[in-house]
Amino acid sequence: MLVLGIETSCDETGAAVVDERGHVRSDVVHSQVSLHAPYGGIVPELASRDHAKNLAPVVRDALRRAGVELADVDGIAVTNRPGLVGALMVGVQAAKGLAWAADKPLVGVDHLMGHLLSVFLRRGEGDAPLPRFPFVCLLASGGHTAIYRVDAPRAGAVAELGATRDDAAGEAFDKVAKLLGLGYPGGPVIDKLAPNGDASRVRLVAPMSSRASLEMSFSGIKTQVAAYLAARDAGRAGIADVCAAFQAAVTGVLADKLIAAAVRENVDDVVLGGGVAANRELRRRTAELGAARGLRVLVPPLASCTDNAAMIAYAGALRLLEGERDDWSLAATSRTSLERRTRKGGGKR
Repeated sequence: MLVLGIETSCDETGAAVVDERGHVRSDVVHSQVSLHAPYGGIVPELASRDHAKNLAPVVRDALRRAGVELADVDGIAVTNRPGLVGALMVGVQAAKGLAWAADKPLVGVDHLMGHLLSVFLRRGEGDAPLPRFPFVCLLASGGHTAIYRVDAPRAGAVAELGATRDDAAGEAFDKVAKLLGLGYPGGPVIDKLAPNGDASRVRLVAPMSSRASLEMSFSGIKTQVAAYLAARDAGRAGIADVCAAFQAAVTGVLADKLIAAAVRENVDDVVLGGGVAANRELRRRTAELGAARGLRVLVPPLASCTDNAAMIAYAGALRLLEGERDDWSLAATSRTSLERRTRKGGGKR
């Protein structure tokens, strides 16, 4: 089975052709980073317009690289939730048009399910081993941060164990980078500067670090960094120190809670997913803690961590194999289909 996947949930225009075993025949991504960088973050209206401009050539390129025509694919999968609604609508409407014109089945895919299953993508040499169900996955990105137990590759078999009460981890990276004048996106820049700094020079309190709860919070650490910068005149070396301290605090919490979740759930495999999974310190910490507990830590290649259409095509292929289809009423929505257990905001739980 070959599936054409389309991804337009945020600021990446993606199309890919993948089979039901996860082998990636093509994966094309048009990035909007340069478009949004002057604003220090994503402008939804600009994102939607850029998707509308670039989706058709991206789809054509994905089919060409896979060596197939639209008539050769067995179905079309598209991200329809969660994300920026205007951006999602571009992809959903395009997928409907292609499915209708080629008389192919259409399936909507939850963007978070795509990330949870991205570790199953086969891109060639260096692929991570396949996880065994059940496994525990940390999904950390600019818009989402949560720990899930995954018992099977379908939404109904995924349970949230803990999530952020406020900012996502990736959002915190971007906001701190903006405070430091490092530009957008912030995660890769902080990851690059942090090894040159000394985390011990900047005292930051790790947010909600107790393993007694798997819930997280990353809004306060941004405030800590802002207060530090307001009180001190940090030069270039000082900026590297701040990056090191901030990254250590955030990745420490993420890795600790992920391993604690695996121990609590009595599973042998832990998986990293989402854009923040590309962070080298998070990978190192998780591998170190996992090895100490006798756990297998599985991390997808960088191309599978960031937003991509290959993960959407694969998740869609699994739905199609189960005989599932969506009709022309498929709609774009900002809400995930996965059950949410962590309440946003402060206060007692």
